Amino acid sequence: MNAPLSAFPPATQVETSAAKVSSVLPKVRFSLRARGDLAPLEQALGVALPRKIGETVKGAVEVACLGPDEWLVLAAEAAPVTEACAGVYATLPHSLVEISAREVTFVIEGPRAAELMTIGCARDIDGITVGSARRTLFDGATVTLWRDAEDRFRMDVGNSFAPHLLHLLQVGARELAAETL
Repeated sequence: MNAPLSAFPPATQVETSAAKVSSVLPKVRFSLRARGDLAPLEQALGVALPRKIGETVKGAVEVACLGPDEWLVLAAEAAPVTEACAGVYATLPHSLVEISAREVTFVIEGPRAAELMTIGCARDIDGITVGSARRTLFDGATVTLWRDAEDRFRMDVGNSFAPHLLHLLQVGARELAAETL
């Protein structure tokens, strides 16, 4: 991976009593598509690929199931993943595309982080269980929303939508902090 395209270096973007929004260092991202007996890929990646949409697993890589035959794979480095998957291509044809430069990740955390997510996401946030990830819309932009804890989310968003969504999260965090409960 070369230098990231994002204009968001790792930093706290807003912090209030309601929530904190930070941009984080980019991870290597892959879109993986495969069908059939996934055992060769699982062995190569060192994790059992989750089969249920929204499920995630962590091991040498972090994987989220986004569709019946689609996974988002996060890794510290690209080479081990590409080499491992290339080694099983003859046994199990698949598509592995590095999409690292496509997105930026925001971390949203704090006592009202779940409520902050509702300002742009029509989905039932409480229905997203800890340890799962969903592809969804946030104010009309496609994002991958990871729930790491009851009060902590990661949002992977396309670079072109990131300034708009960050502004929305900043305003929302400030408005929630200004409310009296």
